[in-house]
Amino acid sequence: MTPARAALLKRAPQSSARLAVVQALYQMEMSGASAAAVQEDVRDGRLPAGEAGPIDVEIDQALFTRLIQGVVAHQGVIDTTIARALSEGWRLERLDAVARAILRAGAVELALPGEAPTAVVIGEYVDIAKAFFDGPEPGFVNAALDACARAGGDVDGRAS
Repeated sequence: MTPARAALLKRAPQSSARLAVVQALYQMEMSGASAAAVQEDVRDGRLPAGEAGPIDVEIDQALFTRLIQGVVAHQGVIDTTIARALSEGWRLERLDAVARAILRAGAVELALPGEAPTAVVIGEYVDIAKAFFDGPEPGFVNAALDACARAGGDVDGRAS
């Protein structure tokens, strides 16, 4: 685990849950694992797969579950919202799988009713992007999630 990711995990349980969601979404896309399987892996401290030893941090399980289930249940709407937020000529499929996972997790959290302010949610996912990328990706994540937040969402059957 990189020092930047380790630093993220030492933060609040909500921050750890957001990182775990990104890792779970990535694992689901790369391996075809089900949401139930990655939820079990997180509960048992086995995410991300292939890491040495169990993750020994407190994860907000309720937030983790809500976000994973939200992405799985509403991925089409979420992907459409993200695609509209991307610069012209960019397609979601062209993005790195980790960036897609970050954007999906962030977009669903912004669209579902929650307790964290928009700026906090976006800031958390930008920090996650910084843990995975050294280039312009964190700025890209910031801009895309800001556009998603301004556009609102309809993942729970109502516009936000």
